[in-house]
Amino acid sequence: MIKLNVEQILKQQGKSKTWLCDKLDISLYNLNKAIKGGKKSISYKYLEGFRQALDCSFDELFTVIQDDEKKKAI
Repeated sequence: MIKLNVEQILKQQGKSKTWLCDKLDISLYNLNKAIKGGKKSISYKYLEGFRQALDCSFDELFTVIQDDEKKKAI
């Protein structure tokens, strides 16, 4: 499972989801869906947009959770 770290990065930078929505021209509903894993796919356009707007690397943007870690979290 891949987790987006957008909320954590926004918090570290003192920025809001609304700020990011304005930067990327995305609705808050769709942003929340992407962050919470409610979407099965995210376009490269938005992934690159997250990276640029948050001034971070893709390594910082994602966390890979192994299947056994996922089961423990549930």
